Amino acid sequence: MGYDDGSGFGALIAWLIIAPFLFLLAIAGYVIGSWFLMKVFDKAGVQGRWRAWVPVYNSMVAAKLGDLSPWVMLGAMVAAGLLGQIPVIGWILSLVGVAAWVLAGWRIGVKLGKDWPLLLLWLIPGIGTIIWVGILAFDSSRWNPNVAPAPWRNSFLADNTVWQGVPVQPGAPVPPGTPGAPGAPAGYQPPAGYAAPPAPPAGYPAPPAPPAGYTAPPAAPGAPVPPPAPVPPAAPGPAAAEPPVTPPAPPAPPATEPPAAPPATEPPTTEPPAAPEPPEAPRQ
Repeated sequence: MGYDDGSGFGALIAWLIIAPFLFLLAIAGYVIGSWFLMKVFDKAGVQGRWRAWVPVYNSMVAAKLGDLSPWVMLGAMVAAGLLGQIPVIGWILSLVGVAAWVLAGWRIGVKLGKDWPLLLLWLIPGIGTIIWVGILAFDSSRWNPNVAPAPWRNSFLADNTVWQGVPVQPGAPVPPGTPGAPGAPAGYQPPAGYAAPPAPPAGYPAPPAPPAGYTAPPAAPGAPVPPPAPVPPAAPGPAAAEPPVTPPAPPAPPATEPPAAPPATEPPTTEPPAAPEPPEAPRQ
């Protein structure tokens, strides 16, 4: 005769109902946290936003930004997952991963102008880390890697790796010629196979110093500067109407006297001829 009152079956049904909601909450938390972390990576100059969405790898990139070796972060996460299965003391050993994240998070906060008390938000179960990353992602602070070196810079915790697309933080012990490292030349890089000129042979005398008063020749003129492009003349606008100008007065005629009148001619004084006398009558 069994004494099972069905409580085990009821607990199973309850778990089957709650589990999908817990799974959806976990997915939502991961998506929101990765999005916030992507914004932090943008501030730090990390190339490739996809790095914030890859599980475990995004934690390793965050470790590099926090001056912690990404391999230490990976080892702490693996150790926390394995040692956390040990009965009784497993939960204590699982804090190794949390400790690695605290170190990296503290350094990331310092470079964004945040003090360590902000990490106390992590004590809020479930959403504390999301709130912390959200504050770093959306406040007006700027990424400033030029801060005091990490206390563990000379220990095995220090970051000695160089990953393409992830900026090397100042103070990291990497070779000075490494691309992306502080102090690496940012200008022209010599082509592959280029060899530096050989050093002068032993005993080669240095060139003599120029005499006193020597003036260096002027620098060679650079490339001729092309003349400026001709500027087309501006279209003439309508000329303003000028007021009418009064024409000049005509010149005065010359003051010449009229010619003298010719002298008057007297009519001829000739008298008309006398009439002829009538002929005499004949005598009888």
